[in-house]
Amino acid sequence: MNIIIHPTYFPNIAHFVGMVKAKEVIFEVEDNFVKQTYRNRTNIYAANGKLVLNIPVIHSQKNRQKYKDVKIFNAEKWQLNHWKSLLSAYRTSPYFEYYEDELHPLFQKKADYILDFNLKCFEVICNCLQLELNVSKSRSFEKNVEDKVDLRFLVNAKKEQPQNFEKYTQVFCNKHGYIGNLSILDLLFNEGPNTLNYLESQTLTMP
Repeated sequence: MNIIIHPTYFPNIAHFVGMVKAKEVIFEVEDNFVKQTYRNRTNIYAANGKLVLNIPVIHSQKNRQKYKDVKIFNAEKWQLNHWKSLLSAYRTSPYFEYYEDELHPLFQKKADYILDFNLKCFEVICNCLQLELNVSKSRSFEKNVEDKVDLRFLVNAKKEQPQNFEKYTQVFCNKHGYIGNLSILDLLFNEGPNTLNYLESQTLTMP
């Protein structure tokens, strides 16, 4: 199947379950930026439970702004804060050190546009997973698509579709229980080389 999906900040597990099963992945890059979505946020499992990592962006005075035109607000030291949060949450996980050197540069070099940064994060994750996907970008925005499966609903952080994915061991699950469908980073740091097998064995729940 071919799918259309939003590039998000370290996509959650549902995004990757959809992508690994796709014949072709079309990234939606012609849409308008919408607040409170996974375009600029991701969820990890920290010592006190679910933690939202949010990338601050510069909002246009206009009502609508293309996703690809949205700039990151770098006056805030968000990259440093996000990396510290990842260290605190996952340094005791089985595979954090295994992927640390590949991921750390993302939090050291300043990024200007949120879409470009998300695509770079996606590329690094695919390298970590040794995953090759057939990826292209949308050329115009289509509200309704006919020749591909529309997974753009997964970008919505506020009305998230419940997913019944298999549980895996998480660092703080003894304290707060299992938390599902977090960032791909949570799965990667806890499952390591088994991450791809896990993704391929799960089934995505559609709305």
